[in-house]
Amino acid sequence: MELISSSYLLQDSKQSLAAVEKLSGGLSALSDVYVVSTFRLPVKLGGVLLGLYSKQDNRKYLELAVMGKINKVLVRYIRADGKLHTVNLQNANVADGRTHSIILRLGGLQRDNMNAELFVDCRLVDSSQGLPLLVPLPREAEMVEIRHGQKAYARVQGAVESLRLALGGSVAKAGALTDCPFQGDFTWRSCWFVSLLSGDHTKALIGQLIIFNQILGELRQDIREQVKEMSLIRNTILECQVCGFHEPRSRCSPSPCYKGVSCMDSLQYPGYTCGPCPPGTTGNGTHCQDINECELQPCFSPEACVNTLGGFTCQPCPPGLWGAPLAGTGLEYAKTHKQDCVDIDECVDLPDACVSNSVCVNTVGSYKCGGCKPGFLGNQTAGCFPRKSCAALTFNPCDVNAHCTMERNGEVACRCNVGWAGNGHTCGVDTDIDGYPDRPLPCMDNDKHCKQDNCVFTPNSGQEDADIDGIGDQCDEDADGDGIKNVEDNCRLVPNKDQQNSDSDSFGDACDNCPNVPNSDQKDTDNNGQGDACDQDIDGDGIPNVLDNCPKVPNPMQTDRDRDGVGDACDSCPELSNPMQTDIDNDLVGDVCDTNQDTDGDGLQDSRDNCPDIPNSSQLDSDNDGLGDDCDHDDDNDGVLDDYDNCRLIVNPNQKDSDGMNGVGDVCENDFDNDAVMDLIDACPESAEVTLTDFRAYQTVILDPEGDAQIDPNWVVLNQVTENTKTDCSTAGYTAFNGVDFEGTFHVNTVTDDDYTGFIFGYQDSSSFYVVMWKQTEQAYWQSIPFRAMAQPALQLKAVKSRTGPGEFLRNALWHTGDTPGEVKLLWKDPRNVGWKDKTSYRWQLTHRPQVGYIRVKLFEGTDMVADSGVVTDTTMRGGRLGVFCFSQENIIWSNLRYRCNGTSSESVLEDLIGFIFFTYTLIHVRSGSVWIR
Repeated sequence: MELISSSYLLQDSKQSLAAVEKLSGGLSALSDVYVVSTFRLPVKLGGVLLGLYSKQDNRKYLELAVMGKINKVLVRYIRADGKLHTVNLQNANVADGRTHSIILRLGGLQRDNMNAELFVDCRLVDSSQGLPLLVPLPREAEMVEIRHGQKAYARVQGAVESLRLALGGSVAKAGALTDCPFQGDFTWRSCWFVSLLSGDHTKALIGQLIIFNQILGELRQDIREQVKEMSLIRNTILECQVCGFHEPRSRCSPSPCYKGVSCMDSLQYPGYTCGPCPPGTTGNGTHCQDINECELQPCFSPEACVNTLGGFTCQPCPPGLWGAPLAGTGLEYAKTHKQDCVDIDECVDLPDACVSNSVCVNTVGSYKCGGCKPGFLGNQTAGCFPRKSCAALTFNPCDVNAHCTMERNGEVACRCNVGWAGNGHTCGVDTDIDGYPDRPLPCMDNDKHCKQDNCVFTPNSGQEDADIDGIGDQCDEDADGDGIKNVEDNCRLVPNKDQQNSDSDSFGDACDNCPNVPNSDQKDTDNNGQGDACDQDIDGDGIPNVLDNCPKVPNPMQTDRDRDGVGDACDSCPELSNPMQTDIDNDLVGDVCDTNQDTDGDGLQDSRDNCPDIPNSSQLDSDNDGLGDDCDHDDDNDGVLDDYDNCRLIVNPNQKDSDGMNGVGDVCENDFDNDAVMDLIDACPESAEVTLTDFRAYQTVILDPEGDAQIDPNWVVLNQVTENTKTDCSTAGYTAFNGVDFEGTFHVNTVTDDDYTGFIFGYQDSSSFYVVMWKQTEQAYWQSIPFRAMAQPALQLKAVKSRTGPGEFLRNALWHTGDTPGEVKLLWKDPRNVGWKDKTSYRWQLTHRPQVGYIRVKLFEGTDMVADSGVVTDTTMRGGRLGVFCFSQENIIWSNLRYRCNGTSSESVLEDLIGFIFFTYTLIHVRSGSVWIR
């Protein structure tokens, strides 16, 4: 048995290289490998204990991780077909603050299938059979990196006292390393001590020794047979009548046959004949060996089969399953009889499995209680009570042009319908659909949305009026009142009759944040009033730009783990050197560490996803334990499971609920996520990371970076967060969503262009997103290479999953109304086939539930709904960012934008289905078009 300790593995590069060479040789020649460790973990914590990784692309050749919260040990490795395989070993109760030892055995490395066994504190707790084999390690040992629990990416959050890797040998030998008194037959299992030789000689020697050991075992069996036969010959000679020693007697007394086998005298040597071996055994009648019927797996699971002398017995079905007992004899019986364990539906058979009016989900072998059903409020602890509803009100408090809604706290709210504005109790016509009525309204509460719109026909949800003349800037020909028309004014919102412009850029000195340095974008990262072009400390972290390893992202500590000159705060691959920071798909993960392996399809590669098997684009992790809320059964880590916690996101082990009626604890009564923003106005009341609709931070994505048919967009953000005025445009921000409701108003403020405008959702990268786009007239794209693209004047919903990424193929595929294989799929098109109108406001409403693939788009012109996609089901993108889109179109206004996190399905969504987070903006610009995404 070759032993390799963690200190030896990682002491220096030479010893690490030698360890990799020994391990590579052992994996290719030996049958068993053991990982033996003693450690102490804090309660419910864990991490990676040992891993073998590719230095080139960070692939997991072998990784052993402890998941303390869910009492599992995960073994991840690359299979022979190059795919990542995960083995879940249960019952690993090691994260309790005490010292534990584990032994992981990987056996059958030279067979068709591999098996894994996990011992915790000298006791076998779980195993897995029939596993795919490990992929061989590269011949170049220097391409493999070994990391132990204190060095791995997700390091162990505790103390590792010892860590050893044993090559070959038996479980008993491995147990001796942790003082486990396993019993073992050391005569049939070889225990090899691999020397420090390296290369092909060691591999050949190990192989020859294994073959030699097998030959010795066979020879030993032959010798035993010969000894028995010689004994029979000797007895025959001694009893021979010719020799006169004894009287003749039967050769069957005593019987030389196997117990229970008949014996008959015979004139042929050796003087007797034995009958057949008993059922369930095999042999010549003299020697019979038991047949292991369990190898045919007649039981529900391999572990449930108990081989007995001459037969087998199946253990009872696991809890939550039912099946008849099974026992039998012989291979034929095992082939023709199988133990069948079927799931018990506790949700049907146990009427009180969950509280009344709550969701019960049956699982294989168990069940899970969820939240309250639609129309009910509470949890599994307090119970589920009927929720107040607008239908139950004795009178309607809302305006005739408004609709009633219920807030989270059970209060009634009124909201004006599309095309109307006001406080909900009083509503007036809103021609431009920007949230302000055309005429003042007599509202009792003096709500600002009851004031008259200062631009009746042009949307401006911020009601900006720089010169305070009662005419909004959006429709005022001289917005700053300096006597110079906007089209000629170099400071449109700041009076400057002299029009002085020292740096000759597009902005006069009076409004230029770098008056002596040309900077047409006026970007000011740290919002200190000084533009980035002339700011010596762009991010305001106290470190000059020339010394700052993240000049545009505040990072006063200047941490740089991979030492590539780019600080971790702005490094797209903080653990792998990539000084050029290339990111071809614009998914914020550098190409060096971008594996593009996304099991759940939520836009986050598995190595960076805190719920790799459950779509959760928002990556919300309320207790910062590394496990996302969507796969964490105790989001706030207060010891109360989410289904029973009356404040799921705030620590409250006492579960105090003074009113005791709504199932909501006192600490989260009106602010569920504890973000200091009341639920009534919180855009995402169950995420402390997103509060109000905010479009100030955005990312511009160029979809045709090589093309020159269009100029780059010029974005102007008004009203701080919700007003966006563009000319030849598209852009995006930095927050991702799971389920979301997204609405907004767009208005083409020109009569000289007829191209695409729209919005984006589910944006994951520049090759993967959904787009709703609308063109005014039918038109063929003016560049017919690489293929001819024809646009129709109809509202369209498309799923973009581009093989080629930003470029001419994706550009023409977006323009084309129809499917383009490998680029764009048309999910829905408005059958009216009509285009948008100049200087007309339109309101869209999007409902997206990526968990179930639900998409629905509605479009309003004034008070009338003019298009409805109905229910469209598609799961190409399981969540992502939001934004706006334009393709070759200028002078578009997006106004009164709103979004609200909504991971659950409303009653209307459920009805549609039955009948059939942080938030990011991304601007996609196709040169001939672009997108703006939040």
